[in-house]
Amino acid sequence: MKQRPESVCPVELTLSIVGGKWKLPIVYRLLDGTKRFGELRRLIPDATQQLLTLQLRELEQEGILHRKVYAQVPPKVEYSLTELGRSLEPIVLQIYSWGAWYCDQHSMAYWHLHDHAQSARIHQ
Repeated sequence: MKQRPESVCPVELTLSIVGGKWKLPIVYRLLDGTKRFGELRRLIPDATQQLLTLQLRELEQEGILHRKVYAQVPPKVEYSLTELGRSLEPIVLQIYSWGAWYCDQHSMAYWHLHDHAQSARIHQ
């Protein structure tokens, strides 16, 4: 007789997939389209190259993003969200909204939603 799989907590499961310091920021940056590794590095400047690479690989393994490698020298690699990754959009935008609300409550400057691709611009 097959043993029934143990129940899982959906919150813990979700965090096991997208938890990690840079995973949701990566998804957030990919919401507006495909990015090359260098673009992601510029958009997430506090992430080390090693950690960004690791978290991109983990998101790819989970089916959240697609990694396309072009056969050229130097190599060109692009990252985009899969359909599964795109399904995280409402969650990421809700997290953004809560963070913006929190910033407003504490008089903190923050990146405006439509300006996230240009990290130098902030919303007060």
